[in-house]
Amino acid sequence: MSRFFRGTWTALILVALAAYVLVKGIVPALSAIDADFPGYFTSARIVIDGQDTGRLYDDDWFREQIRRYKLESAQNPGKFAPFPPPTALLLVPLARCEPLTALRILTAVSVLCLIGSIFLLARILAWHPVDAGVYVLSSGVAILGTLRCGQPYIVVSTFCILGYWLYLKRRPWLAGACFGLFAPIKYFPVIFLIYFAWRRQWRVLLGGVGTIGGIALVSIGVLGWKVHQVFLLSVLGNHLMGRLSLRAAHTVPFTAVYQSIDTLFNRLFVFDPARNPQPLWAAPLLASIGIFVAKASILLVAVAALAKLARQGAVRAAAPSIGILGILLLLIAPATATYMCVLLWLPVALLINYLLMNGERASAYFVAACYVLIGFIPYRYTYPFEGRGGLTVLAYPRLFILLAMFAGCVWCIVYPRKSEQPAASAVPVPGR
Repeated sequence: MSRFFRGTWTALILVALAAYVLVKGIVPALSAIDADFPGYFTSARIVIDGQDTGRLYDDDWFREQIRRYKLESAQNPGKFAPFPPPTALLLVPLARCEPLTALRILTAVSVLCLIGSIFLLARILAWHPVDAGVYVLSSGVAILGTLRCGQPYIVVSTFCILGYWLYLKRRPWLAGACFGLFAPIKYFPVIFLIYFAWRRQWRVLLGGVGTIGGIALVSIGVLGWKVHQVFLLSVLGNHLMGRLSLRAAHTVPFTAVYQSIDTLFNRLFVFDPARNPQPLWAAPLLASIGIFVAKASILLVAVAALAKLARQGAVRAAAPSIGILGILLLLIAPATATYMCVLLWLPVALLINYLLMNGERASAYFVAACYVLIGFIPYRYTYPFEGRGGLTVLAYPRLFILLAMFAGCVWCIVYPRKSEQPAASAVPVPGR
């Protein structure tokens, strides 16, 4: 009877979450164009219309093209940067459609990928599909943002999950190809290839590098070398350092919208008369030192955890290691948006499963609770603290929850319960 009620409540939660995503995410995406989609669609139209792709990073010119295609809006950033050049190819298959039609097709693809991710995770972790569905949909506002903004992150996350499933099925070349497919557009999957390179899984690495190389060659062939040269010399470095302005109202490095260590320390210690008139203390050098020390400390802690996991062997260490690296990348990135949290589907699921199978139930529930909190943060109550001296830290809930999740996972890995031995099926094994 208890199983029946537990299953009934889980199914009801799944229905409620699905309804929430439908009403708040899918319906708005099918009804109107919002935020980031114009940048993706305009760049694709520039390609198929045979315009000068070498000018993609010319903000004024790109804004003119947005107006030409009647996609200008107050929420639209009006620029192609900081996207890598292959991003312009992403919507080329849909560029002949009306913009809203293209967004609807992208939304349908994203929803199908979301469903596919649920069943893939259920297969990988031996979870019931209903439980996997509740888990995925609990990323909440991340899904809504991805759908409403016309972002490809759900598709990217699905291919990361597919790549890991193929790795478990001993298909390393295809696994690498899945990890590499979107890496030239969104950098996140590169972290998986770096891990497999470290573990000397050369076929996975070569599959990924070959796919990345192929996409780069196609991009150069279609867009020309000039735009890639501009990206490498002028855009990439600024993007990686967080020196970019994505929207007039949300200017990095002074905004809690892109919750990161960089923007937090800049808000606290860098004075700017227009964008940050009330720092905690005007000490730019302290901001730079703080960012470096914080990120270096996090990296060292991650290395310690990965070294401890490596002693378990390549196969057993893969799941928790990928989990730690996935969280790490979002934690140290100079600017992250809410919708990027759908990329946590695979890393966090692997960590929760690893902790459960190793007897760390309290820690697994803690990680799951952090994940759900990230999915339903009421930002309208936290953003008002931004730019108010020391109270600015209250405007960064996602950053601190992510940090707590990371710290909890690392602690359990470095200091496991002595009384518990890892279960034989603690993590999926390739071929099983």
